[in-house]
Amino acid sequence: MHVAIPLYPRFTALDAVGPYTVFAFAPGWRVTFVAAAPGPVTDDAGHLTLQATTGYADLPRPDVVVVPGGPGTAEALGDRALLDWITGASRHARWMTSVCSGSFLLGAAGLLTGRPATTHWGWLDRLAAFGAVPVGERVVHDGDVVTAAGVSAGIDMALFLLGAAAGEATAQAVQLAMEYDPQPPYACGSPASAPAELAEAALGLIK
Repeated sequence: MHVAIPLYPRFTALDAVGPYTVFAFAPGWRVTFVAAAPGPVTDDAGHLTLQATTGYADLPRPDVVVVPGGPGTAEALGDRALLDWITGASRHARWMTSVCSGSFLLGAAGLLTGRPATTHWGWLDRLAAFGAVPVGERVVHDGDVVTAAGVSAGIDMALFLLGAAAGEATAQAVQLAMEYDPQPPYACGSPASAPAELAEAALGLIK
């Protein structure tokens, strides 16, 4: 299975690196970071740079596409090369997926019309403008489209995809190899569990 993760300026690092790590552990899976042209792409914090090793034109038919989100999504919505590549890849890919606000790019490419989909809780209601049916769940699967909620949910989505394609035993082995056993010190990882007064501060951290 060949996974393509498109990069664009000011993506959120974990949106891309979380799923990458899951697939990189999986036997027989290959991950390629792509962009309009090969080269470095810097994340939203401005301190981490990932290398796109392949241009869109050189990878038109990946098996899986994982579109990360981040503050750069707003500008990327006007990136015709990226949107055209997403649309073209969707004609052949087994799964088209997104993490966080990457779902807006799937929507802009016309892939979410009438479909249930999710994104970061702070922007969930905006998905409807792209024809999607917003669903407040961590991972939403609808046919060949799979969307994940905010940032860390990309790891859950990648494990789901790995289990569906390679079997639960493989996905479980990768989860154990990663020691992905979340036990956060605070029960405030979603609006359902966090104090209401934290919402404004949390959204203020996303620039």
